[in-house]
Amino acid sequence: MKRTFATIELQDSRKMRVELFPEYAPITCQNFIKLANEGFYEGVIFHRVIPNFMVQGGGLNPQMQGKAGAETIFGEFASNGFANPIKHTLGTISMARTNVKNSASSQFFICVHDCKFLDGEYAAFGRTVDDESIKVAIDISKVPTHSVGYFENVPIRDIVIKRVYIQEFDEE
Repeated sequence: MKRTFATIELQDSRKMRVELFPEYAPITCQNFIKLANEGFYEGVIFHRVIPNFMVQGGGLNPQMQGKAGAETIFGEFASNGFANPIKHTLGTISMARTNVKNSASSQFFICVHDCKFLDGEYAAFGRTVDDESIKVAIDISKVPTHSVGYFENVPIRDIVIKRVYIQEFDEE
């Protein structure tokens, strides 16, 4: 069996490393890996950050325009009929979506606090693997924000993803 990791590298060289759990969210992991391998996440931003909640990114450029090319996927969570036991605790990575259950595509969020109210409602698919990754996410969540058009909680300075890369290791 393989273990799969994703590293989210920011333009400022900080990194967040997460382990993906395809055994619990196979469609979501496959989609995230595909987008990462295609370079989709290069140049997109964390466009919504809320202290003690989460940081969200993966779909908008610094001009707050959506990046085309990501297809919507099935929402792998309990209220959508899928058994996904991953809890939304500190460090969990999960798919963002609209109020339509099967509307997730490329945007994801990382919890910077325990968010039990999200359990069973969003497709969690991994977790940060070290304290430094959690520290980076929490630091991002504390960047001052403003509103841009109808977007709220937008960091006043761009937090740009340089790239997301995937690594697989055989489990011993």
